[in-house]
Amino acid sequence: MPLLRALLEGGLDDPEAIRIGGTAFSGPELLGAASVVADGIAERAQATAPVAVSATPTAETVVAVVGALLAGAPVVPVPPDSGVAERAHVLSDSGAATWFGDKPRDVALPCRRVDLSRRAGHEVREPPGDDTALIVYTSGTTGSPKGVLLSTAAMAAGLDGLADAWAWTAADTLAHGLPLFHVHGLVLGVFGSLRLGSRLVHTGRPTAENYARAVREHGGSLLFGVPTVWSRVAQDPASAAALTDARLLVSGSAPLPVPVFERIRELTGQAPVERYGMSETMISLSVRADGERRPGWVGVPVEGVEVRLRAVAESPDGESIVTDEDVPADGESIGELQVRGACLFDGYLNRPEATADTWTDDGWFRTGDAAVVDATGYHRIVGRRSVDLIKSGGYRIGAGEVETALLAYSGITEAAVVGEPDEDLGQRIVAHVVCPEGPVDAEAVMEFVGDRLSRHKRPREVVVVDALPRNAMGKVQKARLRRG
Repeated sequence: MPLLRALLEGGLDDPEAIRIGGTAFSGPELLGAASVVADGIAERAQATAPVAVSATPTAETVVAVVGALLAGAPVVPVPPDSGVAERAHVLSDSGAATWFGDKPRDVALPCRRVDLSRRAGHEVREPPGDDTALIVYTSGTTGSPKGVLLSTAAMAAGLDGLADAWAWTAADTLAHGLPLFHVHGLVLGVFGSLRLGSRLVHTGRPTAENYARAVREHGGSLLFGVPTVWSRVAQDPASAAALTDARLLVSGSAPLPVPVFERIRELTGQAPVERYGMSETMISLSVRADGERRPGWVGVPVEGVEVRLRAVAESPDGESIVTDEDVPADGESIGELQVRGACLFDGYLNRPEATADTWTDDGWFRTGDAAVVDATGYHRIVGRRSVDLIKSGGYRIGAGEVETALLAYSGITEAAVVGEPDEDLGQRIVAHVVCPEGPVDAEAVMEFVGDRLSRHKRPREVVVVDALPRNAMGKVQKARLRRG
């Protein structure tokens, strides 16, 4: 079935079906405007070459993206605040032939603009499901950003899994204020509505007031946010009160701090649903709408997805390696999370070696994330295996577990834990914490964590910082914290 099924089948005929900022239109109006874009792309000498879209949170972005998909041209969403070097890499690596949106001076591509008033009415179709529809670039934490190749079939499969997990139907109104250059905001937050037929409200800026307005004025029932958004809501009781009328609050892209989870539950009467995914995998794990909601746990595999946790061991030369052994489902043992299913990506653009390195011999994608699973099948992500799996004093410790304990300490609002080289321990646990109300007693913090977890899991150093370095999706960039 097409990725844009509801749009192409005449759904979303409400004049307010799609609202982006101050612009609203129906599904047929979106389809007509996108068809004009598709016609223009089809007239190019390189009709199927990728299209770069300056992914501002506007109606023009949505029309450009949908138009490119209808024309069979892969879309390259470009962050509007990307720097010159990053932008040059993305455009060169992707082979984009056209730029949509306001064009920076350093972009030499032919530029097109979207005219929201124009319509075309001829029949348009999506390209075959196996074709690449989206090239989403990773954050580049381990080198230059890599282009993740996503087909319409993979994205459709992922969205259907979420429809099952979240009881997401055409009766919903999806509301969010997420960026449109990542899977969370664009695929889940736009394509989800265009496939399933639910109304869409993009709030523009992701403020607590805008989320409240989306519920009060537009009937928002399904709300997507990153932890930063939910933290803002937690600090605004008046806006949070409006969210009691929403059906489901979903948090993702980074771990949701336990105090924020509990505060949202207190203010809205419902706990957020947490989930886990990557650009390469769509959403693999989620708490179901009718499932138990535990802070810090991201639930069970969504429909059509299989996961497994493989044990991590140490090679003779001291390197961390992933074995062929499954970890016990005890909620404590840490393993690398591996995934397979119809919603996975088709590889990294122009990176055959990097693509091959991410797959096991028996066909599972190596996420590189470390996790635990309990006897009920619930998963908890403890961080990236490369930076968040710390070996200290002979123990393997997940940074996420320590961070959760730190956030329960009064006065700490944000925490990031890294392993630093240590001659005695191998690595020592260093906690970087944000304390808006003033410095905390480092020794007391260490003892607090040691009492809540185990002595060997306590930080050996506590560093108070004004803010943690984060990327556009709110994920902490731990490489910038490590000193050794």
